[in-house]
Amino acid sequence: MGFGRKKTSAGGAAAAARPAPEAPPRPKPAGPSSGPPAARAEPELKPAPDMAGEPVNPVDTRSEQYYQTKMTVFNALIDTIDLSQLAQLDAESAREEIRDIVVEIIAIKNVVMSISEQEQLLDDICNDVLGYGPLEPLLARDDIADIMVNGADTCYIEVSGKIERTNIRFRDNSQLMNVCQRIVSQVGRRVDESSPICDARLLDGSRVNVIAPPLAIDGPTLTIRKFKKDKLRLQDLVNFGSISPSGAEVLRIIGNCRCNVLISGGTGSGKTTLLNCLTGFIDPGERVITCEDSAELQLQQPHVVRLETRPPNIEGSGEVTMRDLVKNCLRMRPERIIVGEVRGPEAFDLLQAMNTGHDGSMGTLHANSPREALSRVESMITMGGFSLPAKTIREMIVGSIDVVVQASRLRDGSRKIMCVTEVMGLEGDTIILQDVLKFEMEGENAEGKVDGRHRGTGIGRPRFWERASYFNLEKDLANALDALEDGQ
Repeated sequence: MGFGRKKTSAGGAAAAARPAPEAPPRPKPAGPSSGPPAARAEPELKPAPDMAGEPVNPVDTRSEQYYQTKMTVFNALIDTIDLSQLAQLDAESAREEIRDIVVEIIAIKNVVMSISEQEQLLDDICNDVLGYGPLEPLLARDDIADIMVNGADTCYIEVSGKIERTNIRFRDNSQLMNVCQRIVSQVGRRVDESSPICDARLLDGSRVNVIAPPLAIDGPTLTIRKFKKDKLRLQDLVNFGSISPSGAEVLRIIGNCRCNVLISGGTGSGKTTLLNCLTGFIDPGERVITCEDSAELQLQQPHVVRLETRPPNIEGSGEVTMRDLVKNCLRMRPERIIVGEVRGPEAFDLLQAMNTGHDGSMGTLHANSPREALSRVESMITMGGFSLPAKTIREMIVGSIDVVVQASRLRDGSRKIMCVTEVMGLEGDTIILQDVLKFEMEGENAEGKVDGRHRGTGIGRPRFWERASYFNLEKDLANALDALEDGQ
């Protein structure tokens, strides 16, 4: 018997050491099977023909007999394996141990299966025991941006900016809830009826949100914002068409010359990706501190301190808010402060940091235009209980934020940087803004993709010219602005 074989019953310490794996899903048969299933194929993705109409029943090509066999083998595995010992193995060794035991069980029970069916069965059972069950094939794909599970029977994904329905399903809402629990417990959080909303992350940094019954009426709702395995750089955004080469050069200079930057955009517009790209121009010798609700930034510098908020415990105490993190990081000798998303009164502390020697700090927030972004910052400070005159708050904004970068997701699903806007100053009670570059839409091509180009606005010298000059980047900036004038 191998390392993971059970010497005692499945209860007691083994069950306490690790959450019991879920039995594999067993959906209703799609009809008589006409032959063996395809070998280890990724789930077939089928877009819903009418997203607003009746739900489309996902098609599962595997036979009912396959699921019966899987249930039999799975139950025999649980009776055989010692979960407490299995938990001590690394992931690859544990997977090999499970595969060895399953092969033995298949032989002992005289299960007749093709090689392709056996490989599929081994993969499915390993995913149920060690991973996230039915979600594993989706998490393995790098072309998926979002995974949206709306109860046990419904799963959507976003690919290339478009939402499609998949054939992925869970056995029931209990299995889905256990997968959610497994995800959030890895970062020390919980989700249950007393705490039905939870933000968490996967080990690769992908962002996770769970909302459970009774708030989610049709069963647990799980949303995963996946990140690419390879860290994106600004040149990748140029290759994707999100920004022109000369526009990317302007952003590089903004990052290098320590401008305070606010990245604005709607949900799914690429704010976090753009923030990751801009932080790539931070000098490796600088001390950078990040503050996030769920740690998802992928900074590439060696000297980075990552801070993450903490929700209250079951007694309602112990909460650490974003404002607590921002205030504390000022005592940690930061050279740059990066706030993953500005949502509330921490906006005041971030502006204070930007205005007191922490040049080059950055943050993101949800807004549809640069002016709206600054209005939201003002509103956040006001709602935080700061009894300051509106003009004083606007003076703080003008003295702290140098550049607002607006990102958007267009109707064809593409993500573009719509404008790079300077905060010029205050005229009366009005904040004066000036666009350095804008994306001009010119229609659609034959494939339905939005056509357009990034152009300079002909302002001559932007306000951050002196900063660029201080870092010996004024010639690069002048060349980039000239190229933008030509629409390059």
